[in-house]
Amino acid sequence: MEYLDFELPIKELEDQLEKCELIGQESNVDVTNTCKQIEKKLEETKKKIYKNLTAWQRVQLSRHPNRPYTLEYITTLTDGTFLELFGDRNFKDDKAMIGGLGKIGGQSFMLIGQQKGINTKMRQYRNFGMANPEGYRKALRLMKMAEKFGIPVITFIDTPGAYPGMEAEERGQGEAIARNIFEMSRLQVPIICVIIGEGASGGALGIGVGDRVFMLENTWYSVISPESCSSILWKSWDFKEKAAEALKLTSTDMKKQKLVDDVIPEPLGGAHYDKATTFATVKEYILNAFQELKDLSTSELVANRMDKYSKMGEFKE
Repeated sequence: MEYLDFELPIKELEDQLEKCELIGQESNVDVTNTCKQIEKKLEETKKKIYKNLTAWQRVQLSRHPNRPYTLEYITTLTDGTFLELFGDRNFKDDKAMIGGLGKIGGQSFMLIGQQKGINTKMRQYRNFGMANPEGYRKALRLMKMAEKFGIPVITFIDTPGAYPGMEAEERGQGEAIARNIFEMSRLQVPIICVIIGEGASGGALGIGVGDRVFMLENTWYSVISPESCSSILWKSWDFKEKAAEALKLTSTDMKKQKLVDDVIPEPLGGAHYDKATTFATVKEYILNAFQELKDLSTSELVANRMDKYSKMGEFKE
């Protein structure tokens, strides 16, 4: 297990507990009470740390290397029924954006999401979850296919942003994202979006328009990352913690501002501490949302979605 800087007190106690148990196994000394005291202190420390996380600490948790990525969610939720589909039928297949058909709870879904990769080699292969225009065009092709056959769409959002390279701009990155937002707003099948890690900028919005938008507890959703915000406002990354607080990017902030529909709770310590529970909870939220949406007519579905997004940002002086 890898530990973040604010998790070091937990690591120290876990190391102490491991040593205590080892002493008990290798000697005749009764260390039961000592181990219980350490376990109690460990539990209290975990609760104290994870119940009082700052915005920046939640950003760090959303990027934890052990956190489950899109492909792990998809393969687990679909019980091996996932059939991946490739290519945008225009330029090429984008490995940072994956999509295909699968069944969850007996219901067929079109599942789409950004994939970061689980190690250095795979992260390079997946371009660190930063999709090119062809990735968004592939996603749109799959969504239009789902619409044709009346299949609901699920998107998993986890990206530091759309790829900002010159070649991406030359191939129409902005247009591809804008087209997806436009088409998703009027897609005639239910759309359920789940932010499972980072939800940054237009890279997230390109597959983020839905009838139900959920965020896992330790994720973030914002127009810009804290580091980039800090570099623009203060010409340095040193103020990223301050920027994270100011951006109001946590799941709690997003729910309060009515920009997402609900927050999916995570196990104590984050999704990576108990993946099985996380997957089960996400599955429950998805299926419950689908039950609420499945009987709506296409006109009701689109009208409700349009109304939902039209109300965002309204205020009275």
